[in-house]
Amino acid sequence: MTVLDELREAVIDGQAKLAVAAATQGLEQGIPAEVLLHDGLIAAMREVGRLFEENEIYVPEMLVAARAMNATVAVLKPRLIEHAVQSSGTVAIGTVQGDLHDIGKNLVAMMLEGSGFEVVDLGTDVPPERFVEAIRAGADVVAMSALLTTTMTSMQDVVEAITAAGLRDQVRIIAGGAPITAKYAARIGADGYAPDASKAVRKVRELLTV
Repeated sequence: MTVLDELREAVIDGQAKLAVAAATQGLEQGIPAEVLLHDGLIAAMREVGRLFEENEIYVPEMLVAARAMNATVAVLKPRLIEHAVQSSGTVAIGTVQGDLHDIGKNLVAMMLEGSGFEVVDLGTDVPPERFVEAIRAGADVVAMSALLTTTMTSMQDVVEAITAAGLRDQVRIIAGGAPITAKYAARIGADGYAPDASKAVRKVRELLTV
């Protein structure tokens, strides 16, 4: 088994220490950090996404895989920055104002980072102005999350604030969270909707290639 095989398998199994060890060994063997990222981590997270969509694994397994990937990205990041590896795009993600839930948002953020995107995590209870600031700072995509029916209405406030700031044409907006539907996302003027972290990565990639 090659180092890349070991890295992919460790991430899929959620074995953070083994994944970090495989990545470190790969760097010592002279494998470029970008190869470890794309052929190791990103390939592994695509497989994790496939397994999740086919109900072969569930959210807990997906979460530990994402954590293993995140730990390994931290090892590779200095080399990636050193060689100025181009990210797939910048995503500003946050739970909308009034909502303090972050597990789903964190999982999406980790999956996006593992898939080669630069992620700006705005946290929870994020007011519309913070999303606007993130776009001005260079975000290509705004990803909004809400877990409550009482806070999902804040998503429309975010879209309206972005439009009022004259930035709507510069960004793609995606919405997600337990009470959100594709119909609701379309109604508030978002560009897309994702029911889970795996589909969120796919939707972001799709929106940035349109």
